[in-house]
Amino acid sequence: MEASPKISFDNLENAFASKTNGEIEQAYWLFKAIGNPTLVKTGSSVAEWALRNHLPVKGMIKGTIFKQFCGGENIQECTLTINKLGKYGVGSILDYSVEGKEEEKDLDRACEEIIATVKRAKGDNNIPFSVFKVTGLARHYILEKVSAGEELSEADKAEFDRVSRRVQRICEEGHKQNVRVFIDAEESWIQKAIDELATVNMERYNKERAIIYNTFQMYRHDRLSFLKVSYEKATQGNYFLGLKLVRGAYMEKERERAAELGYASPIQPDKESTDRDYNEALRFCVDHFEKISICAGTHNEESSMILTELMASKGIAKGDERIYYSQLLGMSDHISFNLAKEGYKVAKYVPYGPVEAVLPYLTRRAQENTSMAGQMGRELSLILAEKKRRKG
Repeated sequence: MEASPKISFDNLENAFASKTNGEIEQAYWLFKAIGNPTLVKTGSSVAEWALRNHLPVKGMIKGTIFKQFCGGENIQECTLTINKLGKYGVGSILDYSVEGKEEEKDLDRACEEIIATVKRAKGDNNIPFSVFKVTGLARHYILEKVSAGEELSEADKAEFDRVSRRVQRICEEGHKQNVRVFIDAEESWIQKAIDELATVNMERYNKERAIIYNTFQMYRHDRLSFLKVSYEKATQGNYFLGLKLVRGAYMEKERERAAELGYASPIQPDKESTDRDYNEALRFCVDHFEKISICAGTHNEESSMILTELMASKGIAKGDERIYYSQLLGMSDHISFNLAKEGYKVAKYVPYGPVEAVLPYLTRRAQENTSMAGQMGRELSLILAEKKRRKG
């Protein structure tokens, strides 16, 4: 049995080992700005307007918020970030973050780009996973229609067939290159179609080990039961279940839509319920470790610590490839770098894409962070403590 883990997320020297004094200072002012909702809303609108009108603001955006949360404008530009993280035992997950495309040619182009991330990851220990959103390969319209179980026209069927082929091509490439692939979770009204696509491809490609991973958003009150059903299905189908556990990113949108359309909200009643189900999901996965590979996508210190304790209690080695921890680039370095220093498997989501195309992602990230007052306070307090430590 592994010894009980002795890890502290307060070790600032580990947490900020990769940061220069200038980067620490820049992060301080950026998180301070993100903590101001009015500034975020105004700044996002101005940035979008300026880029749309070809004003010279791209360099400013790229040198500030883009630099904090993104790896580069293309795969090649991400190399510096990949190598820098890898130096400290932290992997990179290249996330092509261009959103909102609906033309078939754009969806096909996105598919090719994601396949390129899989090929880039082949044989590189610093890139343990690839990832994609199905909405990068499909229109919301068709995913919503399939998820609702509505009758599809011949044109709809042809469109969804193209979506299915794109998803399968990426998953097939992952299997061929021995690169694990995350399928991200999205809004509840399109998630059923995504779950079905993920399950079909797990059945195809997870026979020897987990290559394809579905994502479970534990702020939905039905996801713990869905996790257990997914496990039973994998057991009966004789394939491995790959899953990424997250709390969720669309809470306010979910509640607003449910209220507007008059149906019961799929979201947990409070944060405590989400935390309970998230941690219970970790326990279930570790209890069924022989069949499940997991990535704990979390910025929550308690959940991260619980998983280290569960691993120790089951005698699972810290460096076991079947259990990963993951955080977003530019956030929660105190979790990522301290876990990696202790020998756990850790990877950062590294979004990339042209500045103007990734701006919607960056805007959403800033808005989400504004609503996460506790998280922003934690980030700022750690940065301030590190500034003080370095001054001696």
